[in-house]
Amino acid sequence: MTTDDGSPPRIVVRLDGVRKEYGEARALDGMSVEIRAGDAVAVMGPSGCGKSTLLNLVAGLDRPTSGTVEVNGQDLGELNETGLALFRRQHIGMIFQFFNLIDDLPALDNVALAAQLTGTPARQARLRALELLDELGVADRRNSYPATLSGGERQRVSVARALMNRPALLLADEPTGALDSRSGEQVMDLLIDLNQIGQTLLIVTHDPHLATRCASRLVEMADGRAVRTSALEPTV
Repeated sequence: MTTDDGSPPRIVVRLDGVRKEYGEARALDGMSVEIRAGDAVAVMGPSGCGKSTLLNLVAGLDRPTSGTVEVNGQDLGELNETGLALFRRQHIGMIFQFFNLIDDLPALDNVALAAQLTGTPARQARLRALELLDELGVADRRNSYPATLSGGERQRVSVARALMNRPALLLADEPTGALDSRSGEQVMDLLIDLNQIGQTLLIVTHDPHLATRCASRLVEMADGRAVRTSALEPTV
């Protein structure tokens, strides 16, 4: 992939020699990887290989023991905790296996809150939230609370929330893991559609079907390292 002027797309994520240790345990052991704008990268590997640690470091939810993590041109190590939280809200969208919606807020407010936390006026945030819910096919559920939504509907609301601030990077942590097969396929379709319009994706999954359907590149991890990287041809 190249840009209009023939140059490669800009780098959205760069990990360089990243190590992460928890006491005597080493979760990442010299991890290096680059993700460019428009990429859809799936990360796979056995439990305990460092996938979740990788995602947490890219999201700024944790800090490396050594090495550098850059997202959208920003070295996350240069930011304090307040700066990391603001950067995350402005530049990173996150989709979780178990949705992480706020139970006592209806769908519309769950989505709008993501923008309000960055200072967007409430009316403007609600208008964009409604637009996203409509695009994702759940506008009719905007006043429903999470407990009354199906798993597929909750994940669509979660996707809308993740997209609220037009993030440079969308992180997905086992996004179909809590869904039945039909809802899971629908969420895969959403991820494919988002990537086709230019959204950069980093997906952590145990599901090879999700990886091959939605990603253009697979990073396989073992013992805290990337042991193989391969190109994929997403399937329909």
